[in-house]
Amino acid sequence: MSNTLNRLAEIIESRKLANGGDPEKSYVARLFSKGDDAILKKIGEEATEAVMAAKDARAGHGTDAVLYECADLWFHSLIMLAQFGLTPQQVLDELARREGISGIEEKAARKLEQREQAERKD
Repeated sequence: MSNTLNRLAEIIESRKLANGGDPEKSYVARLFSKGDDAILKKIGEEATEAVMAAKDARAGHGTDAVLYECADLWFHSLIMLAQFGLTPQQVLDELARREGISGIEEKAARKLEQREQAERKD
């Protein structure tokens, strides 16, 4: 599974302008050329489309669109990761770190850490 993500990440990385990506020839390079806001806007659009596809599936319209839209969302998320110098492996590592931890406990720990950081700033 992660081989596919790694191959996509490598292709996306090659489309960065600094790596020779050409916005005239590459959709990904064009997104990189437009900057963070364009990438983030596209993720928002894809997330909304994934939600709408899931609602349609819930209403009995099949799940093909859920897979299609989720693939689009993941793809654009890979572009965002590359924009910020992050990799799919780092996301997988974070998911592995959270494995076996209650989501409620993990969220409480994050809130505590944020509170402690805010207190150190004061």
